[in-house]
Amino acid sequence: MLRIDDTIFSFDIMEKKFRCNLPACFGNCCRYGDSGAPLSADETHTLEDVWDAVKPYLRAEGIEAIEIKGKSVKDFENDNVTPLIGNEECAYSVIINNILMCGIEKAFEDGKTSFRKPLSCHLFPARIKYYSDFRAVNYQELAICKPAREAGTDDGTYLYEFLKVPLIRALGKEMYQELCIAATELRTFYEHDRESAL
Repeated sequence: MLRIDDTIFSFDIMEKKFRCNLPACFGNCCRYGDSGAPLSADETHTLEDVWDAVKPYLRAEGIEAIEIKGKSVKDFENDNVTPLIGNEECAYSVIINNILMCGIEKAFEDGKTSFRKPLSCHLFPARIKYYSDFRAVNYQELAICKPAREAGTDDGTYLYEFLKVPLIRALGKEMYQELCIAATELRTFYEHDRESAL
């Protein structure tokens, strides 16, 4: 584990290679899981505020689910999450070329809203958990992301590099820069250790 101020990072964030490959995984992170995407309290209010801008981008079944269940719902652990269509994909998801994508993000890309998407979606497959005196950033390894691990390995993209924008959104630019320095030093240490063992 690496600690920077009040934030603890698992070494996986710095060591794992990862780059989303949507044509291979079909955006299944929008479909599979125990419940919808986790939301902060602020994000539940934001979804209410951006509804008129986002609604035109959504599928009829997504709109129906949201209008029946609400812009956000409570899951089995009483946490705020996005509603689902049935018990599968996120109600805010859209299908483009057989790939599940975020309707909120589509509205953002068209300049209809300044809210890109829930932070938990933007950070995926990393998760931030808050404790009384620190927060922990961990990597959630899932079978559906095998194509992303293969793509990251092929082009040498580390998870923290792939997640640059959402990590800065969540933690700030200064902490992200410190994370990059630590990751580089960690690789240098491993390379020196391997050379010493030869």
